[in-house]
Amino acid sequence: MYKLSTANVFHTDCDPCDEPQGPGDDPDMQQEEEWPPFRKVGCFDPYSDDPRLGIQKISLCKYSNKLLVAGTAGQVIVLGLSDECSDHTVDVSVVDLLQDREGFTWKGHDRLEPRLKPAPFPPGFQPQVLVQCIPPASVTAVALHAEWNLMAFGTSHGFGLFDYHRRSAVLARCTLHPNDSLAMEGPLSRVKSLKKSLRQSFRRIRKSRVSGKKRTITVQEANAALAEHEEMAPIQRRIEPRSADDSLSGVVRCLCFADTFLRDGTHHGPTLWAGTNSGSVYAYALEVPGIGSTRGSERGIAGESGACVEAVLGKEIQLMHRAPVVSICVLDGRAKPLPDPYEASQDLSIAPDMSNPHSVLIASEEQLKVFSLPKVSAKTKFKLTAHEGCRVRKVALVVFGSTAQEDYCEHTLVCLTNMGDMHLFSVPGLRPQVRYDCIRKEDISGIASCVFTRNGQGEEQMTVSLKCCIIVANVPSATLHMRFFRFCGQKAHGATLCLRYDKTSGEDSPGAPQRLRAVSQEHQVGFHVYGKCNHFRTDVI
Repeated sequence: MYKLSTANVFHTDCDPCDEPQGPGDDPDMQQEEEWPPFRKVGCFDPYSDDPRLGIQKISLCKYSNKLLVAGTAGQVIVLGLSDECSDHTVDVSVVDLLQDREGFTWKGHDRLEPRLKPAPFPPGFQPQVLVQCIPPASVTAVALHAEWNLMAFGTSHGFGLFDYHRRSAVLARCTLHPNDSLAMEGPLSRVKSLKKSLRQSFRRIRKSRVSGKKRTITVQEANAALAEHEEMAPIQRRIEPRSADDSLSGVVRCLCFADTFLRDGTHHGPTLWAGTNSGSVYAYALEVPGIGSTRGSERGIAGESGACVEAVLGKEIQLMHRAPVVSICVLDGRAKPLPDPYEASQDLSIAPDMSNPHSVLIASEEQLKVFSLPKVSAKTKFKLTAHEGCRVRKVALVVFGSTAQEDYCEHTLVCLTNMGDMHLFSVPGLRPQVRYDCIRKEDISGIASCVFTRNGQGEEQMTVSLKCCIIVANVPSATLHMRFFRFCGQKAHGATLCLRYDKTSGEDSPGAPQRLRAVSQEHQVGFHVYGKCNHFRTDVI
């Protein structure tokens, strides 16, 4: 349907422009004064293209037609939708995530050189602002809030906040640990794998020497070890906390914006949340001109166009088990996720509840935990790794509609693990509801590429070109989902369609299994009861 290329924003060997450049237009020729004046012509093979042009993260706002694209060399581009061709220069800003930190030397690839002259852009998404992270490491997380004109990005060295409307950097935070030596090398360095293998070899030799020595165990030590095991529940596995000086502990895993209570329980405002690979969560209170109930009247800057966005660190959370933070979601007073930008202001969704206390749901690789705001006190948690022996890979909050009442719906936490199974939890109680086997645990790429939507659709990559459809839906929308599922099933054999039939007030809707069976036969989709009596699963014949 649409193809977007960001190569024309930079100077590359594979120039999409067919017009030859003069010697004065090529920056490489300006630096060299050799004769004869050679220039680069032609185009490389797509499989041997510059790896720095690779796209890592994208974020789209459908209401403002803004697209955020982040790449391998630390480049973050904001694009806007246009119906006409344009010749313009892209604004470039540089954000130093290290903040002049001493003793750090980047050994990875160089950053891409942006074009300093106007370049032609076809109709569609056209670049407006280019933010270059220093060091030019691969971008690991992005977040876009078009209503506030803010974007956040994170790498293995830290995260930053940028105001693309005023073209100014708001925040730059370094998350590196003093022992993060691997963060200096980047993904394209060959020294990284050599150092890692040598380190692991020496650790194995040291452990073998220690374990080879015979050691007598006293009665007191045996009793102490037995007491430790008795304190744990018999159904839980022992989870050892991770070391604080592990390599790549400063990698930013997730970012999100939220309008919630962070400073006190009376005034709410814009906030930025960031989670790292070492189980650290940073929450910043943002001062956005014109946003907030009392900020504009107190400071008198609501109508000033020259006012700048400010960020102040409000909370810092450190998970005890130090597992990587996979997802962060703020829940309103009704325990529902906050709407997307422009949805509440344009009456496209129900306004969030600001009268009751909010809470934040933090999902790590090992457990799910809910904290109250603004005190950040733990309310409830579920140790998934201790109970099930698996790790969290993907998390999403999904809306399920009722079959008995059209205006009633429930929000459920959908969690995909490294074993390929999908767990559903209630929100905010985190009570397990049902479990499905969706993806083979050997299909690592499929698990890593899986994406969930708020309405229960999921998609995972089976091969390079084919995708599998995983849908969790309710009975009224079964016909529509099966039509789409049959289309996907013709190209992706072995796909799974999960249909959830909700109970409301303890009464089952009569004839639901018969209606599902009739719809499945109409669309030639296999059907059989799976799990509890109010959940069904269908597979492609």
